Amino acid sequence: MHVKEPDSLAYEDFIKLALKEDMPFGDITTDNLAIESKLVKARLTGHEDGILAGLSIFKRTFMLVDKDITDDNFQQYKKDGLEISAGDIIAELILPPGTLLKGERVALNLITHLSGIATLTDKFVNLVGKDGPAISDTRKTIPGLRVLQKYAVRVGGGTNHRMSLSDAVLIKNNHISLAGGIIEAVERIKARIGHTVKIEVEVSDIQGVHQALTAGVDIIMLDNFSPDKAAQASEIIGDKAVVELSGGINLDNIRDYISAGVYIISIGALTHSVKALDMSLHVVD
Repeated sequence: MHVKEPDSLAYEDFIKLALKEDMPFGDITTDNLAIESKLVKARLTGHEDGILAGLSIFKRTFMLVDKDITDDNFQQYKKDGLEISAGDIIAELILPPGTLLKGERVALNLITHLSGIATLTDKFVNLVGKDGPAISDTRKTIPGLRVLQKYAVRVGGGTNHRMSLSDAVLIKNNHISLAGGIIEAVERIKARIGHTVKIEVEVSDIQGVHQALTAGVDIIMLDNFSPDKAAQASEIIGDKAVVELSGGINLDNIRDYISAGVYIISIGALTHSVKALDMSLHVVD
C-alpha cells in the first residue's frame, strides 16, 4: 500500500532546528580534522527486523546540511512500508565527508524513530487482523514531529486521529468538568458549530455512554474500559454512534478487545514512547 509522504515544507523547519541544536557553532571535530573533500561512500544498514519509514526525511537532512546534495547522491535499496531484516542494506550514500559527519546523527535519529513507529503500528495491525478495528494514533506526539510521526503510523498500516485541535470536536474529561456535564458540553458545541461537523465525546463509564447517546454525539470514545465493559458499552451504543476505544491498550491485551465491537482503537504509545528501530551508518571502502 502506497502512503503519500508529507510535503517537505511541513517538516524542513524541524530538521533545520535539529541541525542547529546539534551544531550551533559548527562541528568542532569535523571542522578541525581537515579531511580531504573527495566524496566518500557510506552504507545505511538495518540491525533488526521491522518496517522502514522516513527514508526521504533521512535524505532530506543531508540536503539541508549541503545545498549541493541531490537524489543522485543516494542509492536506495528499500522504500518506506517495506519489511526490513537485520543485515539489510537500506541505502548507500555518496557524500562529502563533512556533509556526512554533520548530518548523520540527526538523519539517523529521525529514520530510526519513524521506523520504530511504523514497526509498532504494524504489530498492532497484524494482531487485530484485516477485519478487526482500525488502529489509530493520538495527539500524544513529540512537539514539532507530529506530521512525521503520523506519517509513520500510516506507513505501518494505522490510521490518523485528528492532526490538531483545529480539526475536529473531541469533548474530553476537562471539557466536561468545565461545562457541567456531557449533555451540557455537547449542547454548547452544537449551538456554535454547523450541522456538518461531527462530535466525539470521551466517556469513562456506562453512565457516560447513556449521556453521550442522549446528547446525540457521532462518536463515543471509551476511555480505559475493560474488555467486558467495552463489550457492554458497544452493545448499548449499537449503530447509534461510532465506538472508539482508548487507554491502557498494549500488545499483550489488544486481542481481548477484538470481539468488543469497537470500530477504532487509538493508542498513544504508537508515538509517545516508541522504541527506535536499530540502524547504523558507516563509511565503506
